[in-house]
Amino acid sequence: MAKQDPPAPSSAGELRIKVQPQPQPQQRRRREDDVYGDFRPFKRWASWLVPCFVAANIMIFGVTMYVNNCPRNSDSCVARFFGRFSFQPLKENPLLGPSSDTLQKMGALEVIKVVRRRQVWRLFTCIWLHAGVFHLLANMLSLLFIGIRLEQEFGFVRIGLLYIMAGFGGSLLSALFIQYSISVGASGALFGLLGSMLSELITNWTIYANKFAALLTLIFIVAINLAVGLLPHVDNFAHIGGFVSGFLLGFVFLIRPQFGWVSQKNAPPGHIPTSVKSKHKTYQYVLWVVSLILLIIG
Repeated sequence: MAKQDPPAPSSAGELRIKVQPQPQPQQRRRREDDVYGDFRPFKRWASWLVPCFVAANIMIFGVTMYVNNCPRNSDSCVARFFGRFSFQPLKENPLLGPSSDTLQKMGALEVIKVVRRRQVWRLFTCIWLHAGVFHLLANMLSLLFIGIRLEQEFGFVRIGLLYIMAGFGGSLLSALFIQYSISVGASGALFGLLGSMLSELITNWTIYANKFAALLTLIFIVAINLAVGLLPHVDNFAHIGGFVSGFLLGFVFLIRPQFGWVSQKNAPPGHIPTSVKSKHKTYQYVLWVVSLILLIIG
């Protein structure tokens, strides 16, 4: 879901410019346009990390298929003209991908190995693996659609940390409830981005127009995606864990200053503010502290 762009900075009602002598209304508007015409209240970032994540996922899938080498173990591989990159038989993997054994070798989440062999790294590596072409395409299209917009608005550091930490949270919850099968996929991290979009809307509530329409649309998208997780062989625990992690992380990472404070900070010389604006609302600080505590406890 595309978030609405924040409203443009308000006009001379809030940002008063002391000019002598007083110009005519048309001259005043022209001067204010010269001062504020190129002013953006929040920096726009160039998105490069999310495309890199997508490229990394595709490359890792290619390496996984190379390691899989279906023709060595089966005579009924799908798309045998791909050679060792051909897919396992559809009855074994209908998603057009490698075998379960190959995914285990590559770092799939397997609780027994995490607990008994202390292979904690599997909680991270599993979010870079995919069960098949269809699985990979669905997740990467979602990552491009959601992630690029978030990175443009909040930067690669915050979105990168949020993606990894939400994926880790999804792996943790999956490990608690699914202990006798393997789990792979970036879905937990993707649901973390969705959860952060919801918390970002809540914590920056005052700067949005059409608040309730945006909130209802986002809740609808989340509900549909969680409903898809009820299908067989879909790890909905990773979805829920990632969503909750991302929801809490959004309050910590994606908090925005208020427009009044930004406008005062970027006001031209000679501007006399009518009152000093606080950088954040009280409720934003409360949500930040509560979310941080819950994340640490979790």
